[in-house]
Amino acid sequence: MLVSLRRGYGDLVTSGGQLILLLIGFKTESSLGMFVCVALMAPLSLIAWTSAYRRARAVDDTPTSKVASAAQGYSELIGTGRPLAGAPLMSPLSHLPCLWFRYTVERKDSDNKWVTEDKGESDASFILEDGTGECVVYPEGAEMLITKKDSWTQGDRRYTEWLLIERQKVYALGQFATRGSVNLDLDVAEDVKLLLAEWKTRTAELLDRFDLNKDGQLDLKEWELARAQAKREVAANHRELRASSELHVMHLPEDGRLYLISDMEPDSLARKYRWWSWFHIAIFFGALIALPILWRLPPS
Repeated sequence: MLVSLRRGYGDLVTSGGQLILLLIGFKTESSLGMFVCVALMAPLSLIAWTSAYRRARAVDDTPTSKVASAAQGYSELIGTGRPLAGAPLMSPLSHLPCLWFRYTVERKDSDNKWVTEDKGESDASFILEDGTGECVVYPEGAEMLITKKDSWTQGDRRYTEWLLIERQKVYALGQFATRGSVNLDLDVAEDVKLLLAEWKTRTAELLDRFDLNKDGQLDLKEWELARAQAKREVAANHRELRASSELHVMHLPEDGRLYLISDMEPDSLARKYRWWSWFHIAIFFGALIALPILWRLPPS
């Protein structure tokens, strides 16, 4: 629920919601209705300006890192995308292989207006690679600014689809973390205990390995031999785990900062957010100028 609210707010910031309020004000055909709508536009525009400005600063102020050398924490990555191993993700409308999709299906109603009938988007992870390493990107909770958009009409329905496809440039700004040997929480004593418990379930095999005097049971000395062997096997397993490849991931920051995935260049993204910030602040001051004028108008 919180993720959907977060994403919906991000859409609001770049949607020009103030214009909707303005249209509502005109439809009321009263000075009071217009005054109320303009009064609502002012704080909405200020909030939207703040949000758009912060997004522009986040993109501008976060330097691009390489996967192999990126610091743990808030980072910006640029690379090409490819799917995880296994069956590729398929878009539901065009049935094309992709890394991510969003779609809407609209139907024309009796008033000849388009009404949303179905919509959705994927949350499957994909890989960003930049030549130095690979990072698994989790799109859940991200603001997705994707330019590849297709729309077509069949009968009384209109289909719209946004796709992020393989080998396409991917920009990701979010929480970078490395999971693997740097942060493995390995408990030797607990793992030895679990391994011995597993061996006890295979009594015949356990006796064959450690019952040295072949009396059908393990005495104290033989059990200590089994425990020492379990420690050696656990230690070897832990060494192998620590030597394995590290897993780099990008996900939603827990501190509420912007999580953005796009197929646009960072300069274009920052410019887009700056444009929206100027738009919203212009609407804010316009609303402040209009309010006293509307207040003096006779009620209608």
